Amino acid sequence: MASGSLQSCLGEVWMSRILHGGSEGSLDRLLPSVSLGLSPRKRTTSQCKSEPPLLLTSKRTIYTAGRPPWYNEHGTQSKEAFVIGLCGGSASGKTTVARKIIEALDVPWVVLLSMDSFYKVLSPEEQLLAARNDYNFDHPDAFDFDLLTHTLRKLKQGKSVKIPVYDFTTHGRQKEWKTVYGASVIIFEGIMSFADKALLQLLDMKIFVETDSDIRLVRRLRRDITERGREIEGVIKQYNKFVKPAFEQYIEPTMRLADLVVPRGGGNMVAIDLIVQHVHSQLEERKLRWDMAALASAHQAQPLPQTLSVLESTPQVRGMHTIIRNKETSRDEFIFYSKRLMRLLIERALSFLPSQVHIVQTPQGEDYEGRSFHGKRITGVSILRAGETMEPALRAVCKDVRIGKILIQTNQDTGEPELHYLRLPKDISEDHVILMDCTVSTGAAAMMAVRVLLDHDVQEDKILLVSLLMAEMGVHSVAYAFPQVKIITTAVDKKVNDVFHIIPGIGNFGDRYFGTDAPPDWSDEDLDEPSY
Repeated sequence: MASGSLQSCLGEVWMSRILHGGSEGSLDRLLPSVSLGLSPRKRTTSQCKSEPPLLLTSKRTIYTAGRPPWYNEHGTQSKEAFVIGLCGGSASGKTTVARKIIEALDVPWVVLLSMDSFYKVLSPEEQLLAARNDYNFDHPDAFDFDLLTHTLRKLKQGKSVKIPVYDFTTHGRQKEWKTVYGASVIIFEGIMSFADKALLQLLDMKIFVETDSDIRLVRRLRRDITERGREIEGVIKQYNKFVKPAFEQYIEPTMRLADLVVPRGGGNMVAIDLIVQHVHSQLEERKLRWDMAALASAHQAQPLPQTLSVLESTPQVRGMHTIIRNKETSRDEFIFYSKRLMRLLIERALSFLPSQVHIVQTPQGEDYEGRSFHGKRITGVSILRAGETMEPALRAVCKDVRIGKILIQTNQDTGEPELHYLRLPKDISEDHVILMDCTVSTGAAAMMAVRVLLDHDVQEDKILLVSLLMAEMGVHSVAYAFPQVKIITTAVDKKVNDVFHIIPGIGNFGDRYFGTDAPPDWSDEDLDEPSY
């Protein structure tokens, strides 16, 4: 962050010295262990705030403000999340400042990551110390910096991460960890946020929240007495013996590493406004600009990729296409023959899954050398809403298959795809994934869906994209970005028109299947159906 450009605007905000080369060397987190006491704290987990939902049900939350592309036409991430580090003493108001920043930013896909989630699991000996209030939770050795740095780095890179849930009543991590994904801005807060060299390198903006020690003491008194039922004498004794020395030894010295020092915490709106202005400018600089016309012309006259498999155009397949492409076809017939094609398509896709020799014994007592699936699991992921229509065909041929869902819509102002909703099964990284969408024209939504799967550590060569109908442009876009993804379809049309509809095409599949009508001034791709 360039502090000079902010100097004239700071007002009551104090500008600290900018981090110079070599200044980090004075910090050594591998300090001698100190067995000091600290009362158990309330459990804290990472949090995220998004825009008000468009649709909220018992199963789904669909957000009005989607996540724009965070990757380029090559399918690789071209921008990282912007990370704000908040440091300060205990009860200095770090979380309040973080929430005020989130509210003032007013952008979706912001994640609040708390350092309290990364306390180490205590050994039996340390458990006894904690029970006697003789374990120092304010010492650097109390935190799992290796896990914290690894997690923050992955989240900054756009990957899905699992956050431990630390329980201060048992001084251990709960069995279920929290999954966090899709951050454009990460606000990381904790008392030791600046106490690790590798962690500092991940922070794009470093803020130290400075609050008078008397105020911090009053806050601790109020919290520990009202929320934890402790006596005032015990709180003051612990503060003077453990908390205050830890602040002076480990936390206060890191103030010089901050880009900004914010006095009075969440009440300092001058500082918060400046922080928000800077973050907005950084997000604008990092914003990708998708050129759909360039994407359309990038692969003209190129041969279709070898990763593409098109269902053989038998008279039966050709006849079903004739029916579903006919604009006069009734909805009942459209659904019936679409389902038939989907079943054939899914069966074809399954033939590309790895298999191994499997010998069984027949009722006649003879051996039969057959084949069986060679993998852990098969998971289906549908791109809403049209992709959902392919789920019954997958369930009909894959017993107990797991299903995930992704909603991608077009931003009418930018023409870009945006991620609005995501629900994936647990541990999907080990699965072979069948990604389903009924039509693919530009490939933009399919590319985003594949990128989401890769961000959840699904291997690229374990992803199969299946679609009833694709345009050559969409085939090339997906294959160029993700050359190991297998693409299976029943037909490929050569052209897309000026508004990126497949020509000759099939119309808006979702509208024809579900019996809905598009508004006359909307194109197919402005609707729920992300048929890029």
